[in-house]
Amino acid sequence: MKLITARERRYALLLAARDSEYAKKVYGGYFNVFVAAFGEEGEKWDLFRVVDGEFPDMNELHKYDGFVVSGSPYDAYGNDYWILKLCFLLQTLDAMEKKVLGICFGHQVLCRSLGGKVGKACTGWDIGLRKVEIVKDMSVPSFLEDCLDEIPSSLSIIECHQDEVWEVPMGAEVIAFSDKTGVEMFAIDQHILGIQGHPEYTKDILYNLIDRLVNNNSIENDFAENAKAGLEIAEPDRKCWEKICRNFLKGRQNSTFSYL
Repeated sequence: MKLITARERRYALLLAARDSEYAKKVYGGYFNVFVAAFGEEGEKWDLFRVVDGEFPDMNELHKYDGFVVSGSPYDAYGNDYWILKLCFLLQTLDAMEKKVLGICFGHQVLCRSLGGKVGKACTGWDIGLRKVEIVKDMSVPSFLEDCLDEIPSSLSIIECHQDEVWEVPMGAEVIAFSDKTGVEMFAIDQHILGIQGHPEYTKDILYNLIDRLVNNNSIENDFAENAKAGLEIAEPDRKCWEKICRNFLKGRQNSTFSYL
């Protein structure tokens, strides 16, 4: 009797930022940070440094079960060639109904690619821990179903951005918001998910990023110290966020229903 083995799941990280010296020294690069957060045993993860013009072969896209678009210091509304090429890739993946998870810049560029609007945040930088509120009375994406009993009405997440989604694409549903940002999370059907915060970040990564932002005069010292102080007194809900992202990427879903 011939045994049929399960196909190895395959995912791609579309890295839109260059590794910091800290990330390379401590984690071996951002790729390892993402795989540690979202990967599982028996999967294959590939890295494409889209920020440096490295993209997957369009003829190989069908071989992937899902894609993750990382954060970036670049503007999602910019017209750099690699950003425009990334937008085209994301439109293609949407048409193929491939699962795409966008994080921070990835959340914004995914929105832009599919017809939404992004730009500078009306309230300026958001750095540190942010309480994100889950929208009530919405049609819950099925990848969230088995998480709902474990998810409180608000979740803490690490944030570091000065841009935001102004308007979601047609057909998208806002899943979460905060007092700082109107669209913290959105989804389209069962294959598109954008998260403004960083579910993959640990506190030490953000501490280092804050120091680098101070050193290049992007933020003031007082602002940086306040952000660090907030990190000292609370923790992000990383396990919850990782479960949401994994459920989405792995296709753990049933049907949709109204969350009351």
